[in-house]
Amino acid sequence: MLRFSRWAIAVFGVLVGHGYAAADDLLPADKPMEEVVDHYLDAKLAAEGVKAAPATDDANLIRRLTLDLVGRIPTPAETRAFVESTEADKRVKLVDRLMASPGFVWHQANELDSMMMAGSRGSLREYLRRALKADTSWDQIFREVLLADESDASRKGVSEFLKQRVRDVDRLTNDVSTTFFGVNVACAKCHDHPRVRDWKQDHFYGMKSFLNRTFENGEFLAERGYGSVKFKTTAGTEKQAKFMFLTGRTLDVPDAKEPSGEEQKKERKALEEAKKNKVAPPRPEFSARAQLVELSLQPGERDFFARSIVNRTWNRFFGYGLVMPLDQMHSENPSVHPELLQWLARDTVEHGYNLRRLMRGLVLSQAYARSSRWESGEPPRPQFFAVALVRPLTPSQLGASMWVAVTDPAQFGEPAKPEEVEKRLEGMGDRGQGIAQALSRQGEDYQIGVSEALLMSNSDRLKDVLAEGGDRLINRMLQTKDANERVELAVRSIFSRAPADDEPSLLGEYLKTHEDRPAEGCRQLIWAMLTSAEFRFNY
Repeated sequence: MLRFSRWAIAVFGVLVGHGYAAADDLLPADKPMEEVVDHYLDAKLAAEGVKAAPATDDANLIRRLTLDLVGRIPTPAETRAFVESTEADKRVKLVDRLMASPGFVWHQANELDSMMMAGSRGSLREYLRRALKADTSWDQIFREVLLADESDASRKGVSEFLKQRVRDVDRLTNDVSTTFFGVNVACAKCHDHPRVRDWKQDHFYGMKSFLNRTFENGEFLAERGYGSVKFKTTAGTEKQAKFMFLTGRTLDVPDAKEPSGEEQKKERKALEEAKKNKVAPPRPEFSARAQLVELSLQPGERDFFARSIVNRTWNRFFGYGLVMPLDQMHSENPSVHPELLQWLARDTVEHGYNLRRLMRGLVLSQAYARSSRWESGEPPRPQFFAVALVRPLTPSQLGASMWVAVTDPAQFGEPAKPEEVEKRLEGMGDRGQGIAQALSRQGEDYQIGVSEALLMSNSDRLKDVLAEGGDRLINRMLQTKDANERVELAVRSIFSRAPADDEPSLLGEYLKTHEDRPAEGCRQLIWAMLTSAEFRFNY
């Protein structure tokens, strides 16, 4: 039986404190998502007297969309086709084409893997690729990850999220809370949160109760049907935790008495036998983890789950969340756009946690397409989303984009068939993982690490990228005798745009200084462009 504790009433107050409106006060549910995004953002800008940056140009827009949706820069052929197109719906067609390509699954799996496995050495990438290829919804992915049943081949590797954390249940408790619900409860472990009235020790240990019974047994995860969690309050009183979700809702569970000595001996023997035979131990009749999944997705409880994935997805495409930091969704840290967050969360729930739908709506908004240039004084605060934020490429984006950039543009054009091009691009994404694995993912405060500086300076991986070959950009440049044409080839291939007015003469002069060593001149030019800020960032 589910019950409301006094904390449930407090959490209801949290939602009101965030400024969340009644459903009837929100824009209609059938309004296109991109229009909803622009309505709420523009209303905020008007209320604050802030003017938004103009729309970015087409060359930059296709670069941004291609990086965000398929994890690489566009090919010169893709850029030229988009820029030269006069179709009114060319942006919609581009988004739909990118989202239908294999690269979309490849990149989104990388992004979700980075989010879910942050701070660990494990990976869910292969499982996520299979799940996203099958259009598995976010709530189902959550369910499969938390239940960790690998009996189905399509779920192979899904237990890695729990396996990487199960030996430290406190960490597991907080990682589940932050990753899926946007709530960091670590500070409520030793005492009620000193700064956030929402989070008490009861919340931390209530969440821990759902996970405390999970353990490793050889190659498999196992779960006991018993095991209570006790903790000491700040008053020094020992207290037994209830099964309690973040909303404060508690779960009445069947009595689970600790087994006798003889029963424990029998259990150990069965576990050893399962380990020896390399099979999963039998699951208990009452699975605490399963109860957490079901409870957190119920009406009245699922707000944390829905808002968290909306907030994280928004942050990925806009560079700043509707709630920041991403793991601090509580009453002391209200959303900068509460009605927008509420509408998007409602839409996500009503459409079965379809991440494709959410992403498509966000990138089709006018706000997403704003320029990152701000020409008049200090730019507005990031929470206004009045100007596009500059974002460092992720390791996988950078690795894949480098291989696309150094490939002869002819490899991506006629007479190659579209499916052949897609296959070639997919291979470049996988090839780029060699570079990606040597890099760390950048946070809000971008800083070049020593490993990246060394990689870009003199590593064997970079030498491979810059090598000559029949399918390489450098080879195509060498076949072109005119310095200006060489510059145009490089700029279009690497920067995904036409050369600026002064670039042909400026860069052409550099190439002329290497007329006795043309291959080295082209290689140095490509290297300088690949390691530039313009290439390193999504802007």
